[in-house]
Amino acid sequence: MSSVTAPFKGVEHLLEPRPKDLSDALHISKTVSNVLSAVKEYGDKAVAEFSLKFDKSDLKTFEVTHEDREMALEELDLQTRKDTEFAIANVRKFAAAQLETMLPLEIEICKGVHLGHRIIPIEKVGCYVPGGRYPLLSAPIMTIVPAKVAGVDEVIACLPPNAHRAMIAGCHLAGADRIFRIGGAQAIAAMAFGTKTVPAVDKIVGPGNAFVNEAKRQVFGPIGIDQLAGPSEIYTLADHTGDAEMIATDLLAQAEHDVRTRVGLITTDAILAHAVKAEVERQITVLATAETASQAWQEYGEIAICQDEASMIAYSDYIAAEHLQIHTAHPKDFARKLRNYGSLFIGELASVVYSDKCCGTNHTLPTMAASRYTGGLWVGSYVKIATHQWIEPEGVFSVAPPAVRQSRSEGLDGHRRAAQLRLDRLQIK
Repeated sequence: MSSVTAPFKGVEHLLEPRPKDLSDALHISKTVSNVLSAVKEYGDKAVAEFSLKFDKSDLKTFEVTHEDREMALEELDLQTRKDTEFAIANVRKFAAAQLETMLPLEIEICKGVHLGHRIIPIEKVGCYVPGGRYPLLSAPIMTIVPAKVAGVDEVIACLPPNAHRAMIAGCHLAGADRIFRIGGAQAIAAMAFGTKTVPAVDKIVGPGNAFVNEAKRQVFGPIGIDQLAGPSEIYTLADHTGDAEMIATDLLAQAEHDVRTRVGLITTDAILAHAVKAEVERQITVLATAETASQAWQEYGEIAICQDEASMIAYSDYIAAEHLQIHTAHPKDFARKLRNYGSLFIGELASVVYSDKCCGTNHTLPTMAASRYTGGLWVGSYVKIATHQWIEPEGVFSVAPPAVRQSRSEGLDGHRRAAQLRLDRLQIK
């Protein structure tokens, strides 16, 4: 989906996105390809060289020792630790409840033909933990905790060498089996291919910058990934009952993440639209993170005025926002009418910030309209649903004849013979 919104029936814009072209896709792709090739061939040596080049880090060993993990934990402020453990407990509890909804299956589809599936945890998962502008202690919680709940055998965490030491404590508390101070595309390469130091994993999850995102894209196939994440997004759907101050506050809370954060209001009330625009511009003047939030608002901010509720719903589903807040008179009823969103925040008390930090739902969510076809990271992202079948003699009499006929019509003689052989042997007995 383009960053600039297309004309949409029943929708007028008070404010439209006007992003600058910040992309350099060819440069990023080539750089990442070189990193991946070098790490695949030279392993730790290449990782060290790229860490020095990109992160100005000359660490002699990448892995965080048990002693250093314990020390980082001791350095963590007591209240910060309590808050982190509160968030971990909520994410763990919700992930466990989700896992309980996933059940193994056995069914006799027709007489003598038994089908089923098992829920199998992935063996090794790599969690990329971004450094970013701030020490985001919630980041390792969202990727590591669900993996441990799912039963993953080994969870590897990689975070940039210049990340705040509190992030090591966060990875430790979340349950990472091993922690490495490697960032960027070289971290993705190390986890994808394995080095003498870093074990190869089966799936890589977690957000990162454009180079991390591109590295995940390039290794995908033999290695699983969760998603390709773009900059954060927040939209609020509101009618005449919306509170301009609250909406503006929430929009700016996300806008401070990144200069490319996409923030928007979709409303049926023109008065509210103007009030929110004025309130955002007022709050920016006193916001400590205004340098980032202001650029995001100026270049990616959007206010759309819809002629009716149906237009508002249709436009929201078109945008397919990562975070979607509902500030309407009857938010629960309204929520049931929506289809495309990463995570839904129903009613004005359900702020995105609570999910970002500690309430229990995962904050690793689809962006760039990907919620049209997928949800976000969850405990189910760390397991495989693998089918099986077993067939009794009477089942062969049911499935073999149509399989023989279909194979013959397709000209697949080997298939026909395999189906017929079992039938012939049973008929001889």
